[in-house]
Amino acid sequence: MAGTQLIQVGTSPPNTNSRKIWTFSFWLKRSKLGAEQCVWTTRTNGSNNHLFRFNADDTFTFKGAASGSDIMNLISNAKFRDCNAWYHFVLAVDSTQGTASNRARVYVNGSEITSYSTADYGAQNESFEINEQGNQPFFIGSESSQNYFDGLMSYFAFVSGTQEAPTIFGETDSTTGEWKIKTTITPSSAWGTNGFFILKDGNSVTDQSGNSSNFQVHQGTLTSTKDCPSNVYCVWNAVVKQTGEMTTIGNGNTYLRTQNDSTWRSAYGTIGFQGTGKFYAEFKCGNLGGTQHLGIVDVDQQNSDNGSKFSNASRAYAYANNGQKVGAGSQSSYGNSWDSGAYLQIAYNNGAIWFGKDGTWQNSATISEINAGTTTNAAFTGIDTSKTYTIGWNGYADDIIELNAGNGWFRTTEIGSPNNPSSGDTEAKFKYTVPTAHQPISTKALNE
Repeated sequence: MAGTQLIQVGTSPPNTNSRKIWTFSFWLKRSKLGAEQCVWTTRTNGSNNHLFRFNADDTFTFKGAASGSDIMNLISNAKFRDCNAWYHFVLAVDSTQGTASNRARVYVNGSEITSYSTADYGAQNESFEINEQGNQPFFIGSESSQNYFDGLMSYFAFVSGTQEAPTIFGETDSTTGEWKIKTTITPSSAWGTNGFFILKDGNSVTDQSGNSSNFQVHQGTLTSTKDCPSNVYCVWNAVVKQTGEMTTIGNGNTYLRTQNDSTWRSAYGTIGFQGTGKFYAEFKCGNLGGTQHLGIVDVDQQNSDNGSKFSNASRAYAYANNGQKVGAGSQSSYGNSWDSGAYLQIAYNNGAIWFGKDGTWQNSATISEINAGTTTNAAFTGIDTSKTYTIGWNGYADDIIELNAGNGWFRTTEIGSPNNPSSGDTEAKFKYTVPTAHQPISTKALNE
């Protein structure tokens, strides 16, 4: 959603009673860290605004201002740096409460935040700018065309006139104990005059609350992805040091570009898969400026002292752009070379791995062999199945790699006429035929 801003269409009628009581709920997945990013704001001018944003130190600020002065200001102690997980935020305000800390309550994944570096809950019976006048729209994704949010959003709701509990929007899974989304939202009273509910099951900005408080894309492009609070797909891990040193990491962290400085850098996936499983992923070489290696690595060896190359690890298995295979830093003859624009595939099956280029499996392997688990033409066999692996990539000089672990996109291009896995996470979308019983690298697939 980087560079994208949504704006409420038309005007909403003033609702004086709801200026004191209201609730926001939204799910988001962060991509970029270490920068000020605004999730939503509403403002009449530069001195009257309310907003929720992530700060440069990855804490959050939830505040309201009137006439240039803060009338509420909460800054968290906690830092939110997990780029793999979806966070659920509920911001619930009721200034009529006698206890100050009850006037503005923030919940993350069902648990209330109680520790703040700044904790100004506002005066009792404070009237906020929310719902103040009809020509005051909500903006989602940025703060006045700056400080854009970089990541994914889903199930964005606003309830006017009620301070809601997080259980209206989410619930604890009885099996896993994890906080999960409620696909049907029923406010305790009603949505209120100005309530709205957008980004439900995709990128629709049509209000689902019944209030017709629709939004439109004001700036940028809003796309839809299979990655959602119910099923998380593997992306490039922005927290790993070398990945963070890339010139660009974007598009929901599915896209990487190295600096053009002739220095090796490695990137790793956010999700590990079991050595006893069957997994499949696709990539696109967006630009070959220098040299690239693509494959898998034991998660215990990622970002270790491998000379800035994941493929030097003792349990790393890769395919190089010169057509050779690379294991523990040693190269040998394997398949065809690849260049800018090539699509690449990885299939892993219980200790064996195959690589493909533009839909053709290398070293004379066939999809029938991979389906059957025949390892005669595999790139590597005998991989330790007791370990957990993740994807790895080396880039050298102005190299670009794009990842599709099943979410259905290569950077900004959606896959047309997608191929789906035959079982398990069957909603995953790939460009080429997925070997039988092979799964995308996703949380749903891991739980199958």
